[in-house]
Amino acid sequence: MYYPEALVEEVRLRNDIVEVISGYVKLQKKGGRHWGLCPFHNEKSPSFSVSGDRQVYHCFGCGAGGNVYTFMMNYENYSFPEAIRALAERAGISLPEPEESEDVRRKENRRARLLAVNKEAAKFFYYQLRSPHGEIGCNYLRKRELSDETMHKFGLGFAGKNGTVLVQYLRGKGFRDEEIQEAGLASHSEKYGLVSQFWNRVMYPIQDIHNRVIGFGGRVMGDGEPKYLNSPETPIFDKRRNLYGLNYARRARSSNIILCEGYMDVIAMHQAGFTQAVASLGTAFTEEQAALLRRYTENVLLAYDSDGAGVKAALRAIGILRNAGLTGRVINMQPYKDPDEFMKALGRDAFEERIRQAENSFFFEIRVLEGQFNLSDPEEKTKFHREIAGKLCEFTEEMERDNYLQAVADKYFIGVENLRKLVTAYASRSGLARPVERPKSGVHKKGSPEDKAKRAQQMLISWLAEEPGLYEKVKKYLSPQDFTVDLYRTVAEKLFQSLEQGTMNPAGMISTFESEEDQREIAALFSVSLPSVETGAEKGKAFRDILLSVKQNSYAYHTAHMGTDMSALAQAIEGRKALEELAKTHISLD
Repeated sequence: MYYPEALVEEVRLRNDIVEVISGYVKLQKKGGRHWGLCPFHNEKSPSFSVSGDRQVYHCFGCGAGGNVYTFMMNYENYSFPEAIRALAERAGISLPEPEESEDVRRKENRRARLLAVNKEAAKFFYYQLRSPHGEIGCNYLRKRELSDETMHKFGLGFAGKNGTVLVQYLRGKGFRDEEIQEAGLASHSEKYGLVSQFWNRVMYPIQDIHNRVIGFGGRVMGDGEPKYLNSPETPIFDKRRNLYGLNYARRARSSNIILCEGYMDVIAMHQAGFTQAVASLGTAFTEEQAALLRRYTENVLLAYDSDGAGVKAALRAIGILRNAGLTGRVINMQPYKDPDEFMKALGRDAFEERIRQAENSFFFEIRVLEGQFNLSDPEEKTKFHREIAGKLCEFTEEMERDNYLQAVADKYFIGVENLRKLVTAYASRSGLARPVERPKSGVHKKGSPEDKAKRAQQMLISWLAEEPGLYEKVKKYLSPQDFTVDLYRTVAEKLFQSLEQGTMNPAGMISTFESEEDQREIAALFSVSLPSVETGAEKGKAFRDILLSVKQNSYAYHTAHMGTDMSALAQAIEGRKALEELAKTHISLD
């Protein structure tokens, strides 16, 4: 789906980033920027910066950044076209029919039809529950102590006594058999024709984060099998990439998200006021779901069943959360099986207390592990300590591993040095506990020459963006080739071109990059804090020093890489001349 570039820019210009983000985040103006608590990670002190002048945002804590489109895409999980449409509607701009290929139009129409048939099916189930045909389902939900308000909020419904009624209803609404079948609502039977698998079941509509019905879960009434039945995978329903209740939980703005196992657990939690509860969709928790959670929180509380299967599922989820960079803690449900039973028996206040007492996920793993050994037997105890050493090796960050090592040693009365020796021995045998491998992004240790060179390039770009008039004074000394980081060189090319044309537009520039990682880094570029100086002379000297540093690094870089490359040789010679001239030049910022 494609909108003309001029229209994309018009929509962006008509949506001031400070006003848009203020609708989501409480901002306070300090100096030339607005500051607030970052909505993309948990923090106590504001590190989330919004620049009205440059129309960009950047978090100095987690690195999130971009323009108003980036914000809407990350916060609302919109695609780029969806962000354009939402902001166009906010600004009162009428969008033309998007320019799209026949193939794209066909796919979009197909998705729209599948969403429409699911929406109509949800309506059918909803009214069936509230009709005489749905009395058995309604009675079941009332026995589960759900209020009418909760049943309405989650759109709970009922599938009738046979699987043909839904199909007939949807046909009557104009949907073709292949659409009903592709939506996962029915399948073909040689004996009965097209028939739905959903019958005699309480129905739980599954919504995506934009509140669109993408599938269903159904709980059988009576002793039928399977007890729970979910929609199959469809073009609009990917079980691995969605979470039940996330459309509500993402707006809870809690410091955590509670991960449950079942639909009823989520519903009971929401009814009790814990609107940050979600659940996986009839499958084990997945890496894709962890990545989805990471958009909204860093802290996940596991509220899994307290039985053996629940413990096993919790252990698996802990590993996935840890790999995703999320902090996991485990809520103790005992003596009850699940959150639904717990809430009915002890209520909200008791659950709040369990949240406060939630167990560190690593200690939960060790406690479960402890139950597998007889610690009164020296041999068993030694095996247990070796298992602990193996678990400690899973921490690739040395400081984190050492912190847990000391904590475990204290908790289980193990000598710290003895445990450290066990960890070292285990690591050497297994090849674990290697240093963290950093991405090869050009980032070096703080204070290294490479880091200083990169910092100077960042500051020069940011300074020219903040004071465009400086470009005329320095352009004879400077070229995009002086920026030795690939992304910075590309930004410099676009920046210098816009400065030549007298159109400085950092936020518009961000939209020209497709990669979200690039957009974040460019937003950070335009948010770099400049030197704090008091006088014009000090400011001029600071700017000249930064410019000189960039040129010196450029000369060194091109000299080192020229070899037999004549263009690199020419660049080095030209850089040397500019460097010598710049060294003798005074640059006034007045």
